[in-house]
Amino acid sequence: MAQKFVANYDEEKIPAHTLPNPLSPGGKNVTSRADWESHGRETTLEFFNDHVYGKIPKGFQPKMTWKIEHEDPTALGGIAIRRQYLVTFENKIKARLLVYIPRDAKGPVPGFLGLNFRGNQLVETDPAIIMEKGYVIGGKNYVKNNRSVESSRGTGAERWPAKLIVSRGYALATACCSNFDPDFHDGFKDGLHSLDQKPRNEKSWGTITAWSYGMSRMLDLLTEIKEIDGSRISTIGHSRLGKTALWAAATDPRFAMAISNNSGCGGAALSMRAYGETVQRINDNFPHWFNNTFKKYNKNEAALPIDQHQLIALVAPRPIYVASATQDQWADPTGEFLALKHAVPVYELYQETPFGDTTSQPKPGKSIGNLMRYHIREGKHNITPEDWKHYLDFADRWLAKP
Repeated sequence: MAQKFVANYDEEKIPAHTLPNPLSPGGKNVTSRADWESHGRETTLEFFNDHVYGKIPKGFQPKMTWKIEHEDPTALGGIAIRRQYLVTFENKIKARLLVYIPRDAKGPVPGFLGLNFRGNQLVETDPAIIMEKGYVIGGKNYVKNNRSVESSRGTGAERWPAKLIVSRGYALATACCSNFDPDFHDGFKDGLHSLDQKPRNEKSWGTITAWSYGMSRMLDLLTEIKEIDGSRISTIGHSRLGKTALWAAATDPRFAMAISNNSGCGGAALSMRAYGETVQRINDNFPHWFNNTFKKYNKNEAALPIDQHQLIALVAPRPIYVASATQDQWADPTGEFLALKHAVPVYELYQETPFGDTTSQPKPGKSIGNLMRYHIREGKHNITPEDWKHYLDFADRWLAKP
């Protein structure tokens, strides 16, 4: 009988480990921006491709088309233009992108792009928002047999406070993650993986890479919308989609900023701490998220050639925000904070004191840092309007101006 998993929440029981030096990927030292940009970044990226997330096959470029399915020029009480785009890949895979744009903006606006769990109808109760009909992740009361039901309308409004975001001068775009790849282990036969005809191997791409690829393709669309400045788009994601937001920003430098909300293991938290959710636990529960090589590090995190502080470093020199919650120990808030802290040497190649003189986690509710920023919020595993206010303040500093 398999031994029941018991999470470690004791700092004294964290296994001995040595974090890789982010300025020495592959053993080759980085001493300047030029070094980082010529070999440091690419070497680090390849480690993550090979050992964690898997890489999109070279030449994988399915034809993508889109059209506006519905538009409301007076959404959110008249302050927004709301558009719903139908996106099609190779006339086979369909995704819907919901976009809110400040109606009275005087020029192209910056914005946030993130994936959602159960469909765009979560954002508002308005019946004009097209209901997600495909597979979605389960949820109490508003999902039946992995399909969203009418009662799901508006149930994600706090996670996607569109009126607040638009009133601050930003666009908001979201699509259901399962449009790009369903969140179950189906042998990679559905979603974008179904368009990849190359044989799979230990390093082949998993679901998080498929989701991040979908985010990049949605950025392609956003750059074509005249009211939006595609060069000023931040990724944002919560939980598994926080992992996705980080990986999307790491793999696609066109994203101007990245936000990770409670992303935990495989996201912003250091794997080698084996605190809360571990590499084995996440691989056992979600074998499709990462590549098969990552499974070699089950109960063997210290053998990893990279850790998540180096994922954060891949976003440099762009602004990055990592957030945790006090009651979300499963996601290891301390490990998330430390990952940000240990990515500082790469950011320092571009800015003095990017994380300030911070040595320890702040008190709940207080945000810290400069180009790199962090807060921990009282409460559970969630993304809330309180979190969004922090993110909007950060965006006002780094994203608002061209």
